[in-house]
Amino acid sequence: MNWGQDPYEWVGDWSGRRAALTPDRTAIVDETAGSEYTYGELEERANRTARLCADLDVGVDDRVALVSRNRIEAFDLFFATGKLGALLAPLSYRLAPPELAELLDLVRPRLLVIESPYVERVEHALARADAEPIVRELETADPAGGWDVYRDDLPEDGSPVAIADRALNDPHLLLHTGGSTGVPKETTITHGSIYWNSFNTITAWGLRPDDVAPMVFPIFHTGGWNVLTLPFFSMGAEIVIDREVEPERILRQVDRHGATVLVAVPAVLRAMAHHEEWAETDLSSLRFVKSGGGPCREAVIAEWRDRGVEISQGYGLTECGPNNFAMPDEWAPEKVESVGKPVLHTDVRVVDEDGEPLPAGEIGELELSGPHAAPGYWRNPVATEETFGESRAAAVGDPVADGAPACRWVSTGDLARRDDDGFYHIEGRKKNMFISGGENVYPPEIEDVIADHPAVAEVIVIGVPDEQWGTVGKAVVEPTEAATGGAESTDAEVEPPLTLAELEAFMDERLARFKIPKHLDFVDEMPTSGPSKLDRAAIEEAFGEAANGRSSSERASDDSTRGTGPTDDTTGGTRPTENSTRGTGPTENSTRETRPTDDTSGDD
Repeated sequence: MNWGQDPYEWVGDWSGRRAALTPDRTAIVDETAGSEYTYGELEERANRTARLCADLDVGVDDRVALVSRNRIEAFDLFFATGKLGALLAPLSYRLAPPELAELLDLVRPRLLVIESPYVERVEHALARADAEPIVRELETADPAGGWDVYRDDLPEDGSPVAIADRALNDPHLLLHTGGSTGVPKETTITHGSIYWNSFNTITAWGLRPDDVAPMVFPIFHTGGWNVLTLPFFSMGAEIVIDREVEPERILRQVDRHGATVLVAVPAVLRAMAHHEEWAETDLSSLRFVKSGGGPCREAVIAEWRDRGVEISQGYGLTECGPNNFAMPDEWAPEKVESVGKPVLHTDVRVVDEDGEPLPAGEIGELELSGPHAAPGYWRNPVATEETFGESRAAAVGDPVADGAPACRWVSTGDLARRDDDGFYHIEGRKKNMFISGGENVYPPEIEDVIADHPAVAEVIVIGVPDEQWGTVGKAVVEPTEAATGGAESTDAEVEPPLTLAELEAFMDERLARFKIPKHLDFVDEMPTSGPSKLDRAAIEEAFGEAANGRSSSERASDDSTRGTGPTDDTTGGTRPTENSTRGTGPTENSTRETRPTDDTSGDD
């Protein structure tokens, strides 16, 4: 018997099984709509939604795509697709039409549901895509029009529907992430992955049926489902949803609903602590707060601790979990810089470049394994092999029984170390990707777009520290001769060949706004470390974290950036030259974004 491959009647019937146990318990509070829903009401809505999907020919293994903010219909579709054996694929409304088009062609949804504010954007994506889904508009107070309305198709019958035969190995969610080149990938999340992550979270974090939490992650992100929402549904606990994630709204939700748990990215926690309502908000109901999506600054941790709130850092990724660590009982305060110890049903190791486990204290790549891990990327075997390819059993020479899935290590791409007390510390990125406000940002994708600008000859994008978002992008540009008119682009007396505002305008419809750099610097000649090979390390040294906050003239006078030609005859490389740096900081428009759910469109 293989528990992962055998079908069970309960697999996918989330709302039905929970409603049978706690039908009158509050499940979801919709702050925007001013509505509350019990688990019994969720079951009735799920059955109506399943009938709608079935009427539109959605069946086993079909995909339903959703472009929407956090609203009750997203959970209706999750429960309904579970009953039908279909897959739900939430797509980010922040993505530009070309990016959405790629995902639509990858997912090939039978049904596409679009919230009104994003209809026009998705229409542009559909015009680029080959996919031809059935489309329904999820209307708000300001409907876009042009498509049949989702609510108009909902049947009145909320009685139980037949549950498809599904096993724990079967997929239920497709959650998109990005590769090192920024090419969209959909992570396949099985029923088993979801359940095991819930077990890990409930047992290691100590979740309770009476817990209440504002859900501040967007539903297109693993945080919107697997950090708290689905573990809470397993327990019969209560989540609070809102269209917009704003510090004062979260503070009021914590106070008004007596929230007991809060998980958010560092930027949100910082904004809450700096808000004018911070001091007067009652935080006494919070049992614990967790920061995720990037390192949390010591100052932010101190601000929450000063209010008497237990705060710690978490770690996870779409491909595994995302809840992999927890803080043990009576943990020492100085361990807050760590992400804790592994949860019950997760194996963790730190390996060297050859994949060999490293002892405590040494830094290597973090790898994870367990039944909560995804099986791979949707329709992307090459990327799946790169991230999920190594079988742990094969690595240690153990035989794998016929028909039994190998237990594989997930390569996270993150550098980590284990200290002598067994706590794990995240030390940085193995790749050049950086995290901004909880979102992964991949420099090669951004560089490809910037390089298309007529004023740009070459570009490198790096991450630099930012008080609000943790890390933001900085573009270091070598301008074309035509753009400079022969003058040195870094001469303080010469107008820059490109302004940050111009660059933002150029990129605005081509990339999501969180990917657009917030800083811009120039070099007369891009440094190289060999024939035609750009020296990213030299750019990091001259313009990265160590240089951040210094003026262009200060950086230009730094001996480490001086030179007039190759600094190493054996490599033929060049370094940034004297007076070769001139920068521009963020413009007013570059800081107008609010994350995680940053759209300000109206709602019902």
